[in-house]
Amino acid sequence: MSSGGATGPLFYAVFAAVLGMLQFGFNTGVINAPRAFIENFINENYDVNSGLVFSVIVSIYAVGGMIGCPLASWVSDKRGRKFALLVNAAFGVIGAALMGFSETSTSLAMLIIGRFLIGINCGFATTASPTYVSEMAPVRLRGAFGTVNQLAVAFGLVGGQILGIDVLLGSNEGWPWLLGLAIIPSAIQCAMLPFAPETPRYLLLSQRDEEQARRVLKSIRGTDEIEDEINGMHDEDRAMKQEQTFTIGDLIRIKALRTPLIIGIVMHLSQQLGGINAVLYFSSTIFIKTGLSEGDARLASIGVGSMLFIMALVSIPLMDRLGRRTLQLCGLGGMTVFSVLMTIAFFTYENNKTMSIFAVIFTLLYVGFFGVGPSSIPWMILSELFGQGARSAAVSVGALVNWLANFVVGLTFLSMSELLGNYVFVPYTILLIFFYVFTYFKLPETKNRTIEEVTALFKN
Repeated sequence: MSSGGATGPLFYAVFAAVLGMLQFGFNTGVINAPRAFIENFINENYDVNSGLVFSVIVSIYAVGGMIGCPLASWVSDKRGRKFALLVNAAFGVIGAALMGFSETSTSLAMLIIGRFLIGINCGFATTASPTYVSEMAPVRLRGAFGTVNQLAVAFGLVGGQILGIDVLLGSNEGWPWLLGLAIIPSAIQCAMLPFAPETPRYLLLSQRDEEQARRVLKSIRGTDEIEDEINGMHDEDRAMKQEQTFTIGDLIRIKALRTPLIIGIVMHLSQQLGGINAVLYFSSTIFIKTGLSEGDARLASIGVGSMLFIMALVSIPLMDRLGRRTLQLCGLGGMTVFSVLMTIAFFTYENNKTMSIFAVIFTLLYVGFFGVGPSSIPWMILSELFGQGARSAAVSVGALVNWLANFVVGLTFLSMSELLGNYVFVPYTILLIFFYVFTYFKLPETKNRTIEEVTALFKN
């Protein structure tokens, strides 16, 4: 096989790593269906506001994510990519076990702590898994392998929603099993990762173990022709040493860095504050309010995850053909239109029952346009706006902002829904209009441009 091919050992290693991203998707989608049963459990055992406590259970996941992201960067740099993934799998096992046994123990604390730990696991995975995959993949297949992370997220999301339907685990008896099933991806990771290699890049550039790096590279490439790749890593190492390293403080202080940082932050905010997680966390609740039965609402929610999965596949060839800016504008524009139509459907369904079906259709199309660009572009854009010396700090800020906004949406949506009723998506619509206008005027196209060309735009 020629240098840079896809081999069995490479697929094994990538599969072991992306189980963490599947976990991220599963735990985002799984909390949607069992809301009523979890609130029953809370009401039967505790004298508290079950709706408010459920909002805490949903949003504490994002607090864990905020901790997991920087923790992943630190552990990956100190102890290696593989060790970081293995440690994170242990977080997943413990968190899932706590959630799974919370009802048997009649312990709300176990449920909340378990959800918090699984949040750390998922935040950690969003940093550690893409890093491992990109360092294992051959250069010419890096884009294709990078999209595997997004597909794993969408697959996990659909899986969580399917398992939440009535005939499976969407019941008073089934919901602890539903949440506890998160133990499976992490347990498989614990079994697989000891047999997966450390990344050649980490071995060569951080461990200075060229012999082991060569051995791993020959195994995952299926060839002895690895000199070009080894030399490329050495060239990258020399370039990194010559380039100045910037801190988060530098990004705020220096205008040529501050402008792309603000653009990247707004892209991350557009992903969360456009309201997508209100749909992913609470689509069953939204559909019930439009007149669907609980069973039909859960089935409609499966369509939400399925739409994301389909759009992840569709956007792969479009990313390099149409460009980041075009897809982001298309996605935000479509989300704006369909959030308006969703509001109209929510408002008119009582007088026209057909609007219940349109509410579902508009919601699915809103999710579809999210999948066109806003689902993936914020995660890649900061890497394309910054040179090597500032990239790590910028990506860390973006991830933190993303999880913080995720927390805000998860915590506030149910209260906003009670306050605003059928107008609950109006604030998201207003923000989507702002994000569209900002993107139109501020986001440069990075397609087919080198990092040097992109950073030069901000220096001018």
